[in-house]
Amino acid sequence: MRQLTFRHERLRTVQWAMFPYDATLLATIQAAPQSVSDVLESLQTIDATCVDRDGLKWFNWLYLQVTQGVEAQVVSGGFNDPAWLAQLDVQFARLYFSALQSSLSGQATAACWQILFNSRNQATVARIQFALAGINAHINHDLAQAIVTTCQVTGTTPDHGGTHYNDYTTLNSTLDGLIESAKSTLNLRLPGGALPPISHLEDTIAAWNVSAAREKAWQNSEHLWQFRTSAFLTASFMDMLDGFTTVIGKALLVPVP
Repeated sequence: MRQLTFRHERLRTVQWAMFPYDATLLATIQAAPQSVSDVLESLQTIDATCVDRDGLKWFNWLYLQVTQGVEAQVVSGGFNDPAWLAQLDVQFARLYFSALQSSLSGQATAACWQILFNSRNQATVARIQFALAGINAHINHDLAQAIVTTCQVTGTTPDHGGTHYNDYTTLNSTLDGLIESAKSTLNLRLPGGALPPISHLEDTIAAWNVSAAREKAWQNSEHLWQFRTSAFLTASFMDMLDGFTTVIGKALLVPVP
């Protein structure tokens, strides 16, 4: 009997510049960041490079705010292993930069990311939609991978309820607060200008919960940890995550009138 597998195809892009500065973006992310400072430098360069009419700018802007907020909380103390959190921050950012690099290079890219990159110049999509679509791809698809890689690098395991899990969840209130605060700033049309009252967008935004998404990502990291010795099981699980995350991303990117 033929074995059935559920694979969500990665999207291959045509290598062309959506914006004239795409080559500059690609050069910015060629080298993988080695520290949180490197991550912030790359995010700041992308922010300074992208114009307001580029949807990528608004996810990157929100990610920059979040990374700065997390760094400030880690530096202020109160964590059992701040070095582990810093490593997670670096590994997590690498996945965003890798997805953007693949897309800008015309290489196969996870569909949950590619639907965002394909929409960068769509003026009918609001800034908050781009920001949340990026957060969706980064948390629901990437975060579990980042946790596993961090554990491998640091010689730890993703134990639910353990020391590193507790540090990880301690950040939830900070992240929720930063994203809630950013929503009012980003609740504009892509070129700027107020949005009319739109029920589907308001409902979609209200349904997004960062803490719940991060909890699920940790659970998924535990599954990936068990699969880490099997390339087939790991790839199959990631394909499943990509498919699930892509469905949410498409809902987040529905154009507004």
